Amino acid sequence: MYDAAQTQPQTQPRTESEPEAEVSPEDFRAALGRLASGVVLVTAHDEEDGPRGEDIGMTATAFMSVSLEPPLVLISLRQDSRMDEALSRIDHWAVSILSESQRHIAGRFAMKGRVSDRLLFEDIPYRRGEASGAPLVGGALATIECRTHERMPAGDHNLLVGRVLHATIPSPEGTPLLHFRSRYRGLG
Repeated sequence: MYDAAQTQPQTQPRTESEPEAEVSPEDFRAALGRLASGVVLVTAHDEEDGPRGEDIGMTATAFMSVSLEPPLVLISLRQDSRMDEALSRIDHWAVSILSESQRHIAGRFAMKGRVSDRLLFEDIPYRRGEASGAPLVGGALATIECRTHERMPAGDHNLLVGRVLHATIPSPEGTPLLHFRSRYRGLG
């Protein structure tokens, strides 16, 4: 006869004085690199940057829907990044869900030590969102315009919950760009 109680290891509850084991940043990154995620371009128009303002953008893989009623999404921004600083002042922003054919855009806006955002947008087709004023990438699978609903610190990042103001599907037939094992990939 099988007795499940006898085969289960007995564990003692952790006391408050015992430290929890903590994973190394390398192991954490390697483990989460096995989770495929969609790739988006987060954009905003920073009116305070120069006489005509400047469009800014950032590639992100930490993007998700939060709620249908009301429509909410969430992005994760590295603290002290250009986008984090800008979205602490700007409450309207947008997300373009990139297609597999747009990996060059994802790579361009993910570069460290990159040139100015103005040059990065120079040869990318986009239109300006009516609700956000932010660039919406041409050929994206979908575009979502938001107003910041809530901002929360989380470790070395800030989480931004956005209230969705407008959503479009300009390219319904494309396939998504994914990020998996530190590389951009398609579904195939």
